[in-house]
Amino acid sequence: MKTFEKSSKLDNVLYDVRGPVVDEAARMEEDGMEILKLNIGNPYPFGFSAPQEVILDMLSNIRTSQGYSDSKGIFSARKAIMQYAQLRGIPGVTMSDIYTGNGVSELINLCMQALLDNGDEILIPAPDYPLWTATATLAGGNVVHYICDEQSEWYPDIDDIKSKITDKTKAIVIINPNNPTGAVYPKEILEQIVQIAREHELIIFSDEIYDRLIMDGYKHTSIASLAPDVFCVTFSGLSKSHMIAGFRIGWMILSGAKNKAKGYIEGINMLSSMRLCSNVPAQSIVQTALGGYQSVNEYIQPGGRVYEQRDFIYKALNDIPGITAVKPKAAFYIFPKIDTEKFNIHNDEQFALDFLHEKQVLLVPGKGFNWNCPDHFRVVYLPNVRQLEKAMDKLKDFLSTYKQR
Repeated sequence: MKTFEKSSKLDNVLYDVRGPVVDEAARMEEDGMEILKLNIGNPYPFGFSAPQEVILDMLSNIRTSQGYSDSKGIFSARKAIMQYAQLRGIPGVTMSDIYTGNGVSELINLCMQALLDNGDEILIPAPDYPLWTATATLAGGNVVHYICDEQSEWYPDIDDIKSKITDKTKAIVIINPNNPTGAVYPKEILEQIVQIAREHELIIFSDEIYDRLIMDGYKHTSIASLAPDVFCVTFSGLSKSHMIAGFRIGWMILSGAKNKAKGYIEGINMLSSMRLCSNVPAQSIVQTALGGYQSVNEYIQPGGRVYEQRDFIYKALNDIPGITAVKPKAAFYIFPKIDTEKFNIHNDEQFALDFLHEKQVLLVPGKGFNWNCPDHFRVVYLPNVRQLEKAMDKLKDFLSTYKQR
């Protein structure tokens, strides 16, 4: 009997944010169990909603959004993004340098496919958001992970980056603010990365989707603003800042040494045209979303939900014997460390499955973020404090007797 197998191109592709542990949680739900999901940064199910003005904008534009748009996006959206780039200090950005996408995810995949030949190397952080490693691998690239240092607020290890550059290295990826750690990189670190890219003639890809979700007075610097002579691709969108992950609206901005990337930009344009355009109704809200009052600021100040949930989860995790965590400065995530000797943990996926089976709480193991030790996991702190308290009580109780077999 003839069978159909998945492509061998997928052999080394990993996306455990929606992987085996999540599949097991879905099976348990089908059996009638209630699962508390701390695995994905999806605000709406936890009671977050888009600003009313944004919803009304989409409703009022729906009739005129029925046709395809320009492959890069509608004028009003790209104009607003261009002005946003100017406010971020990104130099020399024109309308033709802006592409809208069905979320940042689509654009990351597009950029990897347009750039990488078999054997090309690309530097990606560990831990990372796994889509980066997955799409680069799928495009034929060899991913080289550089370490972010937990002892230094999860900042990139500059010496490690330098040691991993070869003549095959084409680009370096940064995720700032970071998922899964919640780190926000200081200007000094970014300047060092720019200098490395400058010296080795690398492209900088900067994933900045959480740039409007920064707490405690920290300042976000877009790395492209420091690199007018380096070709940069900067990614952002509205999924997180405006709590509309399901609308699928993101963008990317090309800047810097565009004259060095003419062939690559041709490839981006070709792939952008092949998918015709991104979601037009979602594009119609960009101008309103980026202009005027930013309601997201209410969430990230003392008393706001994201701020208070962050503070709670940080303290609750560190109060559990055998768990330590660096305090996130941004986003919705914390990446705690677990004492593997204390709990005899040698497989973090098994730890997540054991916790899921016993306590019906869903976490993502560190391996899902290309972290090569079984000593971390990610918690999404979008649920309200009452739900988080329930989850942390379950984790504390679970670990009070847990020894991995």
